[in-house]
Amino acid sequence: MAFGSRAAGSGKHRGSSRLSRKTAGFAGVAALATTGVVGTLAAPAFAADNSSAPSMEDTGQNAIVVADGLQDDIEVQAATQQSAAEAVAAQAQAEAEAKTRAAEAKRTAEAKEKAEREAAEKAAQEEARKRLNTFVAPVDGSYVSTQYGAGGGMWSSGSHTGIDFHADEGSIVHAVGAGTVVEAGWGGAYGNNVVIRHNDGTYTQYGHLMSLSVSAGQTVTPGQQIGLSGSTGNSSGPHLHFEARTGATYGTDINPLTYLRNHGVGI
Repeated sequence: MAFGSRAAGSGKHRGSSRLSRKTAGFAGVAALATTGVVGTLAAPAFAADNSSAPSMEDTGQNAIVVADGLQDDIEVQAATQQSAAEAVAAQAQAEAEAKTRAAEAKRTAEAKEKAEREAAEKAAQEEARKRLNTFVAPVDGSYVSTQYGAGGGMWSSGSHTGIDFHADEGSIVHAVGAGTVVEAGWGGAYGNNVVIRHNDGTYTQYGHLMSLSVSAGQTVTPGQQIGLSGSTGNSSGPHLHFEARTGATYGTDINPLTYLRNHGVGI
């Protein structure tokens, strides 16, 4: 009996050892099934008839197949995430490049606009400079009726110190060039007259005016109206007496026709 008891005890000991080894062998497989997939696959096996239950070897193979499937899913997910990250990065780069191009286009447009504005301002300044340096005829569409230096008793000096332009009473009289009015009022034999000192230091005088449009100290531009022609003072009829001088005083007169032509006025 003692022998049988030992044999029975020895047999149970060996059976327990085999079960422990098998359980330990599948522990690593169970660890792979972290999502519970292996447990889900094993549950129907326990519910089925023992005669159709898979062997431990089959269960292990199934677990390995499931583990391989999980690995494939992880790799696919990782690849998808990588592709998504690359797409986001590409979009961000494209947006950054678009912003850079837009900023560059804006700078180019602003630089072009500035250059055009500066060119327009420069052209306007040049035009203004030319206009200020331009000389015009004192009366539009007129002609010289009495030449410079003509003799006769009408002039106290014995000769004509200016030229007379034909002009009906009330014709507009213009400043021939830019300058400052130094005299505007009654001038004795000149009647109502205006004297202008020009930017080049010369002077012009406009006599026998019916009325004045400027006053002393006022600046004028080429072609600006300074009065209306008339027949005031020592005059035989409506006309404009025009003189050119190198100084402000009487006796510094020069040929007015030559003066105007030298300043580009075609008469």
